[in-house]
Amino acid sequence: MTRVRPARTMSLFKTRSRPHAVPAQQQRRDTAVIDWAAYIDGHRVNTDSVADAVRLVRDGRLTAPEEGSAGFVWVGLHEPSSTELTELAEVFGLHPLAVEDAIHAHQRPKLERYDDVHFLVMKTVGYVQRDPAQAEVVETGEIMIFCGEDFVVTVRHGAHGELGPARRQLEANPERLRLGPTAVVHAVADRVVDGYVCVTDAVQEDIDEVEEAVFAPDRTDEARRIYRLKREVIQLKRAVGPLAGPLRNLTGRRFVPDDIKEYLRDVEDHLTRVREQVESYDELLNPILHAHMTQVTVADNQDMRKISAWGAIFMVPTAIAGIYGMNFDFMPETQWRYGYFMVLGVIALACLSLYRGFRRNGWL
Repeated sequence: MTRVRPARTMSLFKTRSRPHAVPAQQQRRDTAVIDWAAYIDGHRVNTDSVADAVRLVRDGRLTAPEEGSAGFVWVGLHEPSSTELTELAEVFGLHPLAVEDAIHAHQRPKLERYDDVHFLVMKTVGYVQRDPAQAEVVETGEIMIFCGEDFVVTVRHGAHGELGPARRQLEANPERLRLGPTAVVHAVADRVVDGYVCVTDAVQEDIDEVEEAVFAPDRTDEARRIYRLKREVIQLKRAVGPLAGPLRNLTGRRFVPDDIKEYLRDVEDHLTRVREQVESYDELLNPILHAHMTQVTVADNQDMRKISAWGAIFMVPTAIAGIYGMNFDFMPETQWRYGYFMVLGVIALACLSLYRGFRRNGWL
């Protein structure tokens, strides 16, 4: 039979209106609990409080797992305080080290086991626009999952990676929910990896735009945009790369049903594709940056050629005017009536010759 834990006092989870029933613009942030429910035989059972959901699942009325029925509680939290998560840890028996990681966040993707509770950390990514005048940038968050025998606790940090759609999609498939808490783990992991796919596709579009701009005939300065894309690719690599190991380990755990393992392997395949795609971005941006810097250098050299050519042309009248400006009494042609026009003609002829020579050599 399903193991039943003794009832505990839960002052945190007093009866309150469900947060998702209130319009987003009217919600008050008085609790980190976003949603909760008890799931019995693949169907959602709403309760007035988290405590009622826990009691409903743990009152001993559930049939044995081998009979094909599974009951568990799913509690979703968003950026909980230490007090909230500590009281929740007392209810579900969460390890203090895992609770500390879930409170402070900033963890690498990992999978750890504390007694009969598995703790999974995943990075979430989102492509957001911080300012209307700025380009979109990649932001990261985190999702922690506490997966036990009869409960799942998801802790989300960051503005993106909302799990409401994953919950609704999973509730529409009772057969999957009957497989227990690991079905939730797969649904969350699948949504996180789908977020990776969306962001990598958006980054691909930006890289294509930068590549076209770099090799376009019009001269543009794309260095800042290329460096921004390289930073975004690095953030993606930090989020995507380390998750491969935990997903592979999760697929090999005995507490995961075979049906869920098949779905987890599919998520792992998608993650592998995203990881290879992100690595190719890094390899692609380097030659784009080198090509852009080469074009900048060539353009600077062309500008220097033009400046040098025009400087050489203007040196001729400057030199002649400087010589005849020394005011000596005995200088050639100073007393000749047509000397002034002759000097102007010499200046014009010399400048024209230099101009034609520079044009023929490609300097002008």
